[in-house]
Amino acid sequence: MAAPEERALDRHLRPASLEEFCGQPDVVRNLELAIRAARERGEAVDHLLFSGLPGLGKTTLAHLVAHESGATLYEASAPTLQRAADLAGLLTRLEVRDVLFIDEIHRLAPAVEEYLYSAMEDFALDILLDQGPSARSVRIDLPRFTLVGATTREGLLSAPLRSRFGIHERLEPYDPATLTRILDRSAGILGVGLDPQAAAYLAARSRGTPRVANRFLRRVRDLAQLESDNHIDLDVAQEGLTRIGVDAHGLTRVDRLIVTTIGRADGRALGIKTIAAAVGEDERTIEDVYEPHLLREGFLVKTRQGRQLTNAGWALLGEDGRAPGALFA
Repeated sequence: MAAPEERALDRHLRPASLEEFCGQPDVVRNLELAIRAARERGEAVDHLLFSGLPGLGKTTLAHLVAHESGATLYEASAPTLQRAADLAGLLTRLEVRDVLFIDEIHRLAPAVEEYLYSAMEDFALDILLDQGPSARSVRIDLPRFTLVGATTREGLLSAPLRSRFGIHERLEPYDPATLTRILDRSAGILGVGLDPQAAAYLAARSRGTPRVANRFLRRVRDLAQLESDNHIDLDVAQEGLTRIGVDAHGLTRVDRLIVTTIGRADGRALGIKTIAAAVGEDERTIEDVYEPHLLREGFLVKTRQGRQLTNAGWALLGEDGRAPGALFA
């Protein structure tokens, strides 16, 4: 988990409006249309579901939806909403057209999710008081609000919850040109010089993710501040990424360890549990953070039996294609 100062800097680098948001042009156009139409009708924006890999801008877009709607944003992470009372406490704070953002919404507790159905559909909460023969239900009316849900695993959402979102938007990885523009903007905010070649080098190794690109920029900025008069050229960018363990393919130490672990199976497919145990990472982290990049870059494939290396993956392990640990040489 990022340190508080890192999270504060991430917020500082966020665009202030949809117009400033780089990338995801179709998503941005759809949001602009929905927000403008809702404002003209004097209504809340329809409930929104953002899906996609971590770091693509789901939280940023939730903030911008609230900002562009002239509303207040309230944030929660699904794992922290363990009881219906936790959800009720959030919902009863909302004013008309406010935005409630729930991150990792696929991880909602079933009991909490059931209460959310009536809140989304009827803008009401049915609270059960007491138990047994004296039990009674009390309905609390809610203002018309917008729920924004974010998920990295849309397939884990229940059908009833998914169907209650009127707008579904999937965020895709960013191309290097867009990431370069994001890095140029962030460098200006951070007050550090960034050569075009250095920006392109960082963008190409940022896994198609703005969050990763900005993290690389912050780390390379530290090196530039101490060794190159606060200016990042190609040499500084290369040395900076090398120092934090990112190689020429944009792979981190964990990426390389995953490839090496599969390679040691000598061609046999490995299941995610086996890989997670060998690497020392949570299964969900491997599937959400590391594996998508390795799949996109063509280093491994997923089969019914498990994960296997491609020819490109074997090439990473050494010239003979079977050299365990060669990635760490």
